[in-house]
Amino acid sequence: MAVPTPSSSPAPRPGMVVLALLLVYVVWGSTYLGIRLALEGGALPLTTVSGARFIVAGSLMYAVLRWRGMAAPTGRQWRNLVFMGLTMLVLGNGMVVLAERTVSSGLAATAVASVPLWMALFGALRGENATKGEWLGIAIGFLGVVWLNAGSSLTASPQGLILLLIAPIGWAFGSVSARRLDLPAPFMTAAGQMICGGVMLVALGLATGERPTTWPSMNGLLAVAYLCMFGSIVAFTAYVWLLHNVRPALAGSYAYVNPVIAVLLGAWIGHERFGAHDLLAMGVILAGVVVLTLARTRAK
Repeated sequence: MAVPTPSSSPAPRPGMVVLALLLVYVVWGSTYLGIRLALEGGALPLTTVSGARFIVAGSLMYAVLRWRGMAAPTGRQWRNLVFMGLTMLVLGNGMVVLAERTVSSGLAATAVASVPLWMALFGALRGENATKGEWLGIAIGFLGVVWLNAGSSLTASPQGLILLLIAPIGWAFGSVSARRLDLPAPFMTAAGQMICGGVMLVALGLATGERPTTWPSMNGLLAVAYLCMFGSIVAFTAYVWLLHNVRPALAGSYAYVNPVIAVLLGAWIGHERFGAHDLLAMGVILAGVVVLTLARTRAK
């Protein structure tokens, strides 16, 4: 069964769209802190942690769905899930992980914020042209993220810059392509994609020389459990549902809000400092999301 396109599927309820967006905004924004805690005390390398949590989360979700009677993906659908795992999790997630070895966090966050731009571009190439209001929201949000990271040391190696160029393009291309591929139901799609992407991420980490150095601390294990349950199962499923039900520009707006959530949680839990400059930049980011959302509403 092919994935329903916006023209053939009923319009989603506004409340469901808001709930899914909040889950993606808040939970994915908190994963920055979760990953940091998972790496403290000599925990597993970042790429291995990312791959392992996707495998665990995807396998658990797949088992529950099959137990509830949901059909397994067909051979063709598994091939499409491998493609999505490659583009979104290996290229989108894995390349950022590898880039952070030599790239500042500010530059990485700015690169991730370009995802909605690429999604709007790929959507336009597929006939889903973004409106002027959506482009305005994208531009405002991107400027806000650049401003938020203006005080960071935007340094990178040539290899890191290439990886940061690949990452948002891969994630955006996979996200937009998902709307046209023959895929199972959204929940099964999320489970299968996490399994496929997780396996490839672990293989990538091992191929690049990442190895466990010591047993993670209790905080590290709890952080990995949080990343599995909320970062992978809850938020990723919400994101897949959004890809099937809203315009690409709105689904990709998480890239603007996640840095805001990350900064707030870092100040609250991680005791990181931020000042008026950061608050103003976060205000610009939220303004971009508001403009994007309003433009999407008018387009519908």
